[in-house]
Amino acid sequence: MTSVATFPTLLETFFTERLVRQRQASPHTVASYRDTFRLLLEFVRARRGTPPSRLNLTDLDAPLIGAFLDHLETGRGNTSRSRNIRLAAIRAFFRDAAYQRPAEAALIQRVLAIPSRRPSRPLVGFLTRPEIAALLAAPDQGTWGGRRDYALLLVALQTGLRLSELTGLRYQDLSLGAGAHVRCVGKGRKERCTPLTKPTVQVLKAWLREPVRAGADILFPNARGTRLSADGVQYLVAKHVRAARTRCPSLRSKRVSPHVLRHTAAMELLQAGVDRAVIALWLGHESVETTQMYLDATLAMKEAALRKTSSLPGKLGRYRPDDQLLRFLKNL
Repeated sequence: MTSVATFPTLLETFFTERLVRQRQASPHTVASYRDTFRLLLEFVRARRGTPPSRLNLTDLDAPLIGAFLDHLETGRGNTSRSRNIRLAAIRAFFRDAAYQRPAEAALIQRVLAIPSRRPSRPLVGFLTRPEIAALLAAPDQGTWGGRRDYALLLVALQTGLRLSELTGLRYQDLSLGAGAHVRCVGKGRKERCTPLTKPTVQVLKAWLREPVRAGADILFPNARGTRLSADGVQYLVAKHVRAARTRCPSLRSKRVSPHVLRHTAAMELLQAGVDRAVIALWLGHESVETTQMYLDATLAMKEAALRKTSSLPGKLGRYRPDDQLLRFLKNL
């Protein structure tokens, strides 16, 4: 008689067989799915007191998954987009579990039926030229950490690399000769090259002359010579933004994250007249339509378009009250 796979076995098989061997998912995808289940299992242990290794698949029903998703938004302050990313990882696991646990089809279908949350689409945040200058002036270049932070911020603002792409850069990913560029592997394991400006090349050449820490080949390491964590980059960005606010008061009303630096690079390209298709290639976007959000965000370009249009004819008329019945209908 065939034994039924337990939940721990299902989860381990999902990662080792389904994600890594069969789908050959990127390390970023594996890390995202891993973090989702770490959060979920900690939530279940806090809610029900059951250790993760003793959970059954039937314990993870739709109401519990729904409560976990609500906790992400209300308890952890995650956005709808982050919630949907976690839900996508959970769905992927349950779709795989459906083949190995057909007897639980009804439970699995109820989990798969949990809808994604339609996120709001606020205008993207980006920095203006004075804000960029203030941020780059914030690091103390008299210290090793300040010189690293300055080079990292400059590369982020000029290239628009994603946070994981930026922290994963190695010395061999740089080419600082003719046609200077940086090479990275982005989403979907797509490799791309991003050109570097002459000022950025000069800063990177000076940075490469710094002593290598602990024999690491990471371009922007932490103090121990290992790769900077996402939290580490967020911390240093927040620290320098606080310092920059004394020079540029407009930063006080802005929430600046590492991803805002990526948006800033895109806006610089857009306002310089670079075609949307080129910006999509520059940033590693899957579709040109993704760059539409930058067009929506830039008021300066809209004002420039307005100046090119002619004023619509208009005539000031005298107010005349509506018919009593029409006025009644209008006020409903």
